[in-house]
Amino acid sequence: MSSFPSFRNLDDLQEKVSAALKPWERSFQFWVRAADIYTGYKVCQLRTMLFVKDKEKQEAMWERQHELAAEKVYSLCTDLGGLFLKFAQIVGKPDLAPAAWVRRLVTLCDKAPATPFPLIRHVLEEELGQKLSDIFERFDVEPVGSASIAQVHRARLRSAKNDVAVQHPGVQFLMMVDIRNLQAFALFLQKIDIKFDLFSVTKEVEKQIGYEFDFLREAEAMEKLQQFFHVNNKKAPVLIPRVMQSMVSRKVLIMEFINGIPIIDLGNEMARRGVDPDSKVATVAKQKILKNLTLAYGQMILKNGFFHADPHPGNILICKNSEENCLA
Repeated sequence: MSSFPSFRNLDDLQEKVSAALKPWERSFQFWVRAADIYTGYKVCQLRTMLFVKDKEKQEAMWERQHELAAEKVYSLCTDLGGLFLKFAQIVGKPDLAPAAWVRRLVTLCDKAPATPFPLIRHVLEEELGQKLSDIFERFDVEPVGSASIAQVHRARLRSAKNDVAVQHPGVQFLMMVDIRNLQAFALFLQKIDIKFDLFSVTKEVEKQIGYEFDFLREAEAMEKLQQFFHVNNKKAPVLIPRVMQSMVSRKVLIMEFINGIPIIDLGNEMARRGVDPDSKVATVAKQKILKNLTLAYGQMILKNGFFHADPHPGNILICKNSEENCLA
């Protein structure tokens, strides 16, 4: 039985979305917010240098500044979306950003603002050449996750449960606008403050981002890794979702459904089950997860030379009722 809600005024909705995301508006918002964050850090730097001599007080001031900046960066990323959500995934790591930034930005791994369903439906039907009701027995309107480039919906084909990844409409154009702004900001910082080549980093990001818009390429990579783990292990350390090759386009990727929870939610899942995170059971489980991921990446990098290069928490699922992890 199909369950597809009807929507009206799609043209009006598209016009509103387009108007809200005009390039000049994005650029203006970026520069205003970036200047605010930068100024906050410079003011904090001057205050700690000129007026505060106590080391502990200086550290407390910097921690407070990091907290304030983290909120502003989070708002910038969620409000503007596009490349800034990818930026949050890259920067939101302990080795790259202050702890306050990591705590705030890590939540954006698969919780980015979702594209309204009418637009997603339009992309799906245009890419697959059929009506949604002709393809799926059921399609969940609410996405289970939304990242910088695409969002994922649960669905059921005529034969099995599936996950459906659909690119956000217009996101590639918006990301190119964003990368130009980031490159200009990087050049500014190089001239004023920082002592390393940040601009070259943004150029490399621009190059890599381009690859992520081709789901045909991603499907090929998934199959390549799936075959590699199958050939080199009696039991693969991680699961790679099987791709429905006949239902893949540059903007749509349909793969098998794997029941699991994002690794970032593991602590909450343990609490829900009444498991002490410091208990022996929890420790053994976490060690098993780490062992599997380490083995998988060791094999990919050292033996295969072809590896999953975007292992942020939103891309790693802990499979339920299984000792395996899912690398999506």
